[in-house]
Amino acid sequence: MSAVKTRRNLFFVTAFFVILIDQITKEMAIFFLSLGTSVPFIGEIIRFRLVYNDSAAFSLSFGATWILSIISIVAVLGLLWYGPKVKTTLWALIAGFVMGGAAGNGIDRVLREPQLFSGHVVDFIQVPFNFPIFNLADSFLVIGVALMIYRTLRGDQIGGGVGK
Repeated sequence: MSAVKTRRNLFFVTAFFVILIDQITKEMAIFFLSLGTSVPFIGEIIRFRLVYNDSAAFSLSFGATWILSIISIVAVLGLLWYGPKVKTTLWALIAGFVMGGAAGNGIDRVLREPQLFSGHVVDFIQVPFNFPIFNLADSFLVIGVALMIYRTLRGDQIGGGVGK
């Protein structure tokens, strides 16, 4: 298999895995948790608390979910076009993380209640210090963006290759 095909497959498999694990854990949170009740997972460090979020990642921003739905769709479409063109396996992984995270929350915004394109994102991971409650899609987005920033600060061009 060629390196290009391997990177393309890594991008799609990573994005699919992120979406799958995100949606499965959200369904588990809905099934097992009561709205607003906090349950210890790892002591007081990580707790599970089900909330429905009509804002951006980590409950930031405002409640205009339909705008966030459009932004998610545009981001996913852009990554579907750009992701398969990355030049390294690390960038394929980064693009897969970002694509999966954007798509995971985008699916919620488009398909979940209260209505089509105005759905609320399922959040359930709570950490101390009044940090906003989040989900795995948020986590993968942050990891992907952090890796992207790190690599570009180290001289990579976005998507791979060394800058001039």
